[in-house]
Amino acid sequence: MNTKDLIEKSKSGDRKSQQLLYQRLSAPMMGVCVRYMKSKEDAEDVLLEGFHKVFKNLKKFTYESDNAFFGWVKRIMVNEALMKLRKNKDIRVLAISEDLDQEVDVSPLSKLETEDLLNAIRSIPVGYRTVFNLYEVEGYYHQEISDQLGISVGTSKSQLFKAKKLLREMLDQKNENYGS
Repeated sequence: MNTKDLIEKSKSGDRKSQQLLYQRLSAPMMGVCVRYMKSKEDAEDVLLEGFHKVFKNLKKFTYESDNAFFGWVKRIMVNEALMKLRKNKDIRVLAISEDLDQEVDVSPLSKLETEDLLNAIRSIPVGYRTVFNLYEVEGYYHQEISDQLGISVGTSKSQLFKAKKLLREMLDQKNENYGS
């Protein structure tokens, strides 16, 4: 069954269609949740809360394409993750750096695996991680991040800079360990 049909049947409360829709989207959406949360358990909580909202608000969604639907669900997951971080007071405003205009290269290193990169991202402070994910992964602009997190644009830029710098140091160290 195609996604559009699953959505329409899910809107009318068909549990089988809702289950199929969940099965199609749960793995990629878990990937979104894991990027924001420190633990797998927290990511699972965000995933379940997010899907609860998806199904609760599905009647308001107008299908245009599979990509539009995927984006809508992904945005809900990101918002749920941010709400959980705010609720737990995990998002802390960090000091603004003077080096905002310097670019830090975090290009993938040849010997590193995706899992290593994900672990590195998950290990950086939550403020850095959140801004990094919103900017580099989700494609938000600094003004949007500022609005979402209630921080200044300068703080968003500072946290991104510091996140990249810290990730670069961690990945360099990891890459050196592969060589030994």
